[in-house]
Order: sequence, then C-alpha cells, then structure tokens
Amino acid sequence: MAETPPLDEGPFFHGTRAALRPGDRLTAGYPSNYKPEVIMNHIYFTALRDGAGLAAEIAAMLGPAGARPHVYVVVPTGEFENDPNVTDKKFPGNPTRSFRTAAPLIVVEETTEWTRQSPEALNTWRARLAALRESDAEIIN
Repeated sequence: MAETPPLDEGPFFHGTRAALRPGDRLTAGYPSNYKPEVIMNHIYFTALRDGAGLAAEIAAMLGPAGARPHVYVVVPTGEFENDPNVTDKKFPGNPTRSFRTAAPLIVVEETTEWTRQSPEALNTWRARLAALRESDAEIIN
C-alpha cells in the first residue's frame, strides 16, 4: 500500500504572544485569539514565516498591554490537516500553507526574521477582527 505524502514538508512556524523556550509544547484547549469565548480544539501553524508573524502581531495586539509578538519554528508531533478556516472549505487549495493539529507542536527556536506589519495595517486588522466578532462569523473548530 502506498504511503500518503505529507501535506507540506515545512519548516513550520507558530505566531503567538506567549514567551516560549525550545522544547516547550504548544497544545489545543485554549481560547481563540479571535473569539475568546471559543476554546480551540486544535493548535494552528503555517509553513509561511510571515503568516506566523501576522498571527503573532494580531495575538499581541489583542492581548494585554505590553504583549509582544513571537514567532517560533515548531515541529508537529502528530497528524495535521489543512486549516479549514482559510483553505478548502472557504478558499480553494491552501495558498497560505496553514494547518491545524490536535497533537502538540514542539518549539524548536524563536525566529526574528519575519516581516512586521505597519501601524496602518494593524489598524486595518483591528477593524476586520471587530467586524468579524460583530458578524458572529463562525470559527471552524
């Protein structure tokens, strides 16, 4: 029987406001950055460093005062699938190379080599996220 090829070879990245160290494990079961009342069944990651950077900046922007964005190189410990919030179910394919898993991700190292958002771009994201919350848009969890 032929083995199914992996969805993506990576490397993989996770953006967050959490200060982590190599060897730390990221797990599901925490509130969504976008809708804190939703407890997430998956942990999300991407093969695009700048995509993780955007997620990190949004997480920091939505966090407590002084929160800082962090991007980590991560390794999935189990099977993963395309993130249905930005792929297949809403958009064709997976152009953002975004994934989710119910298994932990292991932090390898922090990277600082990612493109930062301008203050104007962050304000645009702030408005988009507010509109999403007000519209009751569903997170595919």
